[in-house]
Amino acid sequence: MFQDYSPRTARGRTRGHAPGHSFTVRSRPEVKGEPAVATTTEDAAPPRAGQGPGAPAPRRPPRRLPLLPLIVALVVALPVSLVCGVAFGSAGLSWGEVLRYLGAGLTGGTIESDETAAYTIVWELRFPRALLAAVVGAGLSGIGVAVQAMVRNALADPFVLGISSGAAVGANAVLLFGALSGLGIWALSTAAFGSALASMALVYAAARTPQGLTPLRLVLTGTAMYYGFSAVTTLMVFSAEHGEAARSAMMWLLGSLGGATWDSLPIATVMVVLGLTHLMYSARRLNAMAMGDETAAALGVDARRLRGELFLSTAAVTGAVVAVSGAIGFVGLMVPHFARMLVGADHRRVLAVAPLLGAVLLVWVDILSRVLLAPVELPVGVITAVVGVPCFVLLMRRRGYTFGGA
Repeated sequence: MFQDYSPRTARGRTRGHAPGHSFTVRSRPEVKGEPAVATTTEDAAPPRAGQGPGAPAPRRPPRRLPLLPLIVALVVALPVSLVCGVAFGSAGLSWGEVLRYLGAGLTGGTIESDETAAYTIVWELRFPRALLAAVVGAGLSGIGVAVQAMVRNALADPFVLGISSGAAVGANAVLLFGALSGLGIWALSTAAFGSALASMALVYAAARTPQGLTPLRLVLTGTAMYYGFSAVTTLMVFSAEHGEAARSAMMWLLGSLGGATWDSLPIATVMVVLGLTHLMYSARRLNAMAMGDETAAALGVDARRLRGELFLSTAAVTGAVVAVSGAIGFVGLMVPHFARMLVGADHRRVLAVAPLLGAVLLVWVDILSRVLLAPVELPVGVITAVVGVPCFVLLMRRRGYTFGGA
C-alpha cells in the first residue's frame, strides 16, 4: 500500500503552510515495474466567481490621475480660457488690446477716447459673457454630479427633474407676451427663476411619499413634468404673433449667453457657490448614498433626508442658472462622467474636478458658438450636443469605465 503524504499527515505537513502556497511531497515508493513519481500538491484557495478555467483575466482598474496636479492645471486653464473668450469674436481685437482693456477695467485705469468702442466690446460684452459661461458650466457640472447620485442613475442630469422646462415657461411668457415688463432688464431672470421654483414645488409635491423621496419617483415625476412644461412652451411659441419673438424664445430654449451683463452675474454666482459648497460638505454622504439607502443607513446616513436637501439645492441652482443662460443641455450629463474617468468615483474627488472642468468646457463652447458662423451666433446648446454626443459614445465604448461605479 502507498503511504499517505497529503498535508494532513504529520510526515507530509509543511511548517508555515498557508492556503495558496504550493509544495512538493516526497516521491511514493518505487513499485516493481513502475518508476517512482514525484507528486506536487497545491492547497490553493477556491477560485473566485468567473475566474475558473477558460475565464478571461480580470481587468485592471483604470489609472486615475493625481488630484492636485489636475486641479492646478484646471485652475491655470480657467483664466487662460477666459482671456481667450474675450479675445475671440467677430470683431477682431489684438491680444495686447484685450489685455490692456481688461487691465483698465480691473484696476480702474484710463483709455483713449477713440478706444471707447473697443473697450465696451471687451469689458461690457465679452468679459461678463465669459465669466457667466464659467459660472454656468461650473454650476451645471456640480449639480449633474449631485443629481446622478441623488437618483442613482448614470443618465440623469440637472434637467431630469423638469425644473429647466418649468423655467422656460416663465421665460417665454416674458419673451413672447411681455409679462413682468415693469421689471425691465430683470423681467426675464425673475420670471424664469420664479417659474423654476414653482415647478420645483410641483415636482416635490407629486414625487413625495410618506416615506420621503425615492429615486424612481423623482425620475418619473420629473420626466412627466418635463414633457408637460415643454408642451406648454411649444403652445406659447406657436401662439406668438411676432416671428422675431418666437426666434428669441427658441434661441433661449436652446441655450444662449448673448444676454450676459454685469447685472446678471451676481445672483447666478452666489447660488452656484452656495450650491457647490453644500455639495462639497455632503461629499462623504453622497458616497454612502450612492451605494444604496440600506447601506447608507448602516453607515449612519439618512438617505431620504439627504435626498431632500439635494433636491432643494439642485433646484435652486438649476433655476438660477437657467434664468440667465437658457436650457444648456449635455453639460450636466457629460462632465461628471469625464470627471469620474479622470479621478475615480469618490465624490470628494469628483466634486473638486467637475466644476472646474465644466467651467473651462463651457467657456470654449461659447467661443465656438460665436466664431464658427460669425457674425451669426449659434445656440450654445447646439454646440454642447454636437460635441457631447460623440464624446459620450466614445466614453461608453471605453473599456473599464462603469458609469459611476467604483
